[in-house]
Amino acid sequence: MPVKQIFFILVLLSGWLQAKTDTLHIESRVLQKTNPAVVVVPDLPVPAAGFALTFILHGYSGSAFDWPGNTDLQSLADRFAMVLVCPDGGYDSWYLDSPKVPDSQYESHIIKELYPEIRRRYAVDGKRESHFITGLSMGGHGALFLAIRHPEIFGAAASMSGGVDLTYSTKDWEIAQKIGRFEEQPENWQKYSVTNMTEALRNADLPLLIDCGTEDFFLEINRKFHEKLLNAGIAHFYIEAPGGHTWEYWVRALPLHLQFFQQTRQENN
Repeated sequence: MPVKQIFFILVLLSGWLQAKTDTLHIESRVLQKTNPAVVVVPDLPVPAAGFALTFILHGYSGSAFDWPGNTDLQSLADRFAMVLVCPDGGYDSWYLDSPKVPDSQYESHIIKELYPEIRRRYAVDGKRESHFITGLSMGGHGALFLAIRHPEIFGAAASMSGGVDLTYSTKDWEIAQKIGRFEEQPENWQKYSVTNMTEALRNADLPLLIDCGTEDFFLEINRKFHEKLLNAGIAHFYIEAPGGHTWEYWVRALPLHLQFFQQTRQENN
């Protein structure tokens, strides 16, 4: 085969297969710094509509590199034909816009800065029914929080070991620094807790998966959230499985979450 023809085929393949792992460095106006995000693209031909898109959030004291460092995201991106994005949510942001800390505006960062950049750079399906979000612990709360507040962007959401009720502890995890001390501003603790956002779900077309280990210290608040959703007549999937607040549990849970998203997408297309 002539060299020119081989070169032409390689060029075609480079556009046909987009597999790669990128670390983006987003110049964030709202965070007043450069913030990283890890992006994993499937090693597959790009579908006509584009790939599904899933954000995977880390927990308290973590970073954008937690998930890539603990599991093989490339194999999952390939298996489920999804672009996987691991944002950096800071050490203790809880993925909300802090009313107390001007440069801790992580909801705005993800929704207004990172999400549009992913749409601009990668071959993702533009429909909300193909955009999903999940996370662990602080990120489990963050995933539900962001999806409930932005149903125009996300077609489904999930949480593993989620800290879904911020009042579980009013002293730990620097939450008080972000939203005020509970004794002084209890209304903020209610406002920012996912467990108090059920009213926003009543008319939202937002499939939910809530997942927690039976040895997890957040189990009781997840059970209460599950019961609250049931009492409000809000459809959702709820899973309890053996395990604790550990990477072993989260790595095992992630494929189930991606399968849930894949099935949701298929049902809506």
